[in-house]
Amino acid sequence: MSYHKIHRRCFLKAAGACAGAIVLPQVIPSSVLGADGARAPSERVVMGCIGVGGQGVANMKNFLNLPEVQVAAVCDVFRDKQLKAKALVDEKYANSDCATFTDFREVLARKDIDAVVIATQDHWHALIAVAAAKAGKDMYCEKPLGVAVTECRAILDAVRRYGRIFQTGTQQRSDRKFRQACELARNGYLGRIHTVKVASEGPNYRPSYKGPFEPVPVPAGLDYEMYLGPAPAKPYNPGRHGWPDWYLIWDYCDGFIVNWAVHHLDIALWGCPAVVAEPCQLQFTATYRNEGFTDNVEKWDGQFTYASGLRMTFTDYWGKNKSGCRFEGDQGWVYVDRPGIWAEPASLLSVKLKPDDLRLHESNNHHKDFITSVLSRRDPVSDVEAGHKASYLGMIADISARLGGRALKWDPVAERFDGDDEANRMLTRPMRSPWRL
Repeated sequence: MSYHKIHRRCFLKAAGACAGAIVLPQVIPSSVLGADGARAPSERVVMGCIGVGGQGVANMKNFLNLPEVQVAAVCDVFRDKQLKAKALVDEKYANSDCATFTDFREVLARKDIDAVVIATQDHWHALIAVAAAKAGKDMYCEKPLGVAVTECRAILDAVRRYGRIFQTGTQQRSDRKFRQACELARNGYLGRIHTVKVASEGPNYRPSYKGPFEPVPVPAGLDYEMYLGPAPAKPYNPGRHGWPDWYLIWDYCDGFIVNWAVHHLDIALWGCPAVVAEPCQLQFTATYRNEGFTDNVEKWDGQFTYASGLRMTFTDYWGKNKSGCRFEGDQGWVYVDRPGIWAEPASLLSVKLKPDDLRLHESNNHHKDFITSVLSRRDPVSDVEAGHKASYLGMIADISARLGGRALKWDPVAERFDGDDEANRMLTRPMRSPWRL
């Protein structure tokens, strides 16, 4: 019996006995644990992995290393990727039990699956995540939440409606130095925050597909129709699916202004929630690639300004901001990126939080934090609301740039632009029939 079945039965029993009471996490008795402390197979969270390319396999390996997890199925539109992922799983468990699928709906239909990893191209995230929520599955979903603001909102609404656990793949929240920077900002150690500076990662992550751009036959072992899914029907070319080159293509991704920059935008809102809580005006300019079918943003620059006097500047790697996130207050600043953390005065980095200071969710392993949350039914460190908001910050910046650098007013409650119908239409992306949210 899977964890999902055990948990649901206990939850319903508790809910019937005391409606409205807080249901505490189920305690697993030591009798169900093996001699080495690992969970018995019947108590593991059974997982399916949807999308097992580079990032999908990386996620899968992290979950395979957790004794609380049993990976039972892998799914991909490429048959060779299915088989490679299955081989890794079967080797781990010394059997041949891992099932393979091409259609994610077959994974979601399995009653023994408790949770899924979603690591497909971005244009699939919303459809799969909403369907997973309806099917009663918890989710570890790669960032961003979709390719349109309304898609991100659809995921958030479905996760909350069906009571699912959702971890966004913004793993910097599980890195101590990012948490330290945000706690310094949130607890007033920098004084009043007046400026946040964000820039995406450097050129080592930049796609570089140079062709050919002409259509070629679909290779054997690829379900190209399923790959396209809700995206427009276009002739096949290998540049449409190779990582990271698909980042260059609007049909599958909003580009680096969203897909990679979401990491640092997420830290910005973690350390300064006002950037997504207060109405703002935003204005951005950008340049766009125009080579073959590659058409996404390359460079951008602009800022969000707030009535309180706060402003957040946001650029690409080559812009005026350094990669990462910097919080500036009237008593000091702290700057954090993956290589390290810096501050002025430097003594800020030696600050010990006071007993009554805000302490942010502590996670030192993003994948384990998700499983802990699945078992406890508490939100993980990168919950669905944070993922939604971090995703849409880049999306609305891109909308301003695509409208020729138009100044827009954003209402974070309505999640719409004030008085701009053209911009509001861009909050949604059409989906190719028969796919619908």
